[in-house]
Amino acid sequence: MENKKRIMSGMRPTGKLHLGHYLGVIKNWVNLQDEYECYFSIADWHALTTKYNQTQDMKQNVQDVLLDWLCSGIDPEKSTIYLQSLVPQTASLHIYLSMITPQNWVERDPTLKDLAKIMNQERENMSNLPYGLFGYPVLMTADILTFNAHLVPVGIDQVAHVELSRDIVRRFNNIYGVEYFIEPQPKLTKVPLLKGLDGNKMGKSFNNDIKISDTAEITQKKIMSGITDRNRIRKDDKGNPDNCEVIFDYWKIFGTEEEVNEICECCKCATIGCADCKRKLAAKINEQMAPLREKRQELENNEKLVKEILYEGSKKAQIKAQEVLDGAVEVIKMYK
Repeated sequence: MENKKRIMSGMRPTGKLHLGHYLGVIKNWVNLQDEYECYFSIADWHALTTKYNQTQDMKQNVQDVLLDWLCSGIDPEKSTIYLQSLVPQTASLHIYLSMITPQNWVERDPTLKDLAKIMNQERENMSNLPYGLFGYPVLMTADILTFNAHLVPVGIDQVAHVELSRDIVRRFNNIYGVEYFIEPQPKLTKVPLLKGLDGNKMGKSFNNDIKISDTAEITQKKIMSGITDRNRIRKDDKGNPDNCEVIFDYWKIFGTEEEVNEICECCKCATIGCADCKRKLAAKINEQMAPLREKRQELENNEKLVKEILYEGSKKAQIKAQEVLDGAVEVIKMYK
């Protein structure tokens, strides 16, 4: 472990994860586990920044995220899986970082602006935002620096936040005349664009997603509602896969090259209708997801084991976090 670079990333627990999470984030994490020392956080404090008055499902949401991670291949023997609120060192570090971070740095962070829109679509300024939400970018930086992580796996749209973290690191190191914190680098990942079944961005709130935990029957029902070529009215109308807004894109992600080519030709020649195409796609997705769903069900039936994994991972995370925090406190010259 000591010779491996450290990676830190996390997700807010807002409900069961969908295939967009699986393809865009989790599969990448699984591939990183053997090469890096990985810390993966279920970020429940971050969930409170916009859902502070909607905590009735928090415990179940944490459980669901953990189950989805474990069944997808995040291995507690390879990676440290922890609950953010069970690693209080992050909160302490957040306080120290907040003391040195200029307000205008926080205000320019695009993540904060996006979350502000979630809180109130009509609000143009951020003057009435909760204090915790306003500090979101600094807390995210504390998450990364809690383990002095070298790398943060992100999509291109999240690079700006990592850059803010790098700015805070440089400011900390400059103020205290040390090179204590590592400047975290973004580890860019190629994220497959998986639209929602209605052609919009996939999301639970839009009711257009397929969840990792969905049954085969639910998956098929959802796929049958997916958008295809709107110009193809009847089965014997020749289709154009380039105009198939959702279903053909799913084929390109879940099908083999041979299968994609076959579906493409059958669509153009009208030898397959949209309904049959969707049924074949649903079968393909269900075939690939079946092992994950079976493992998830096994884990769901063993709640004691799942809780143990989270608590043990959080204890392990605390050890590294305390080491980093102690070093930071010494650098700042706080009374000990």
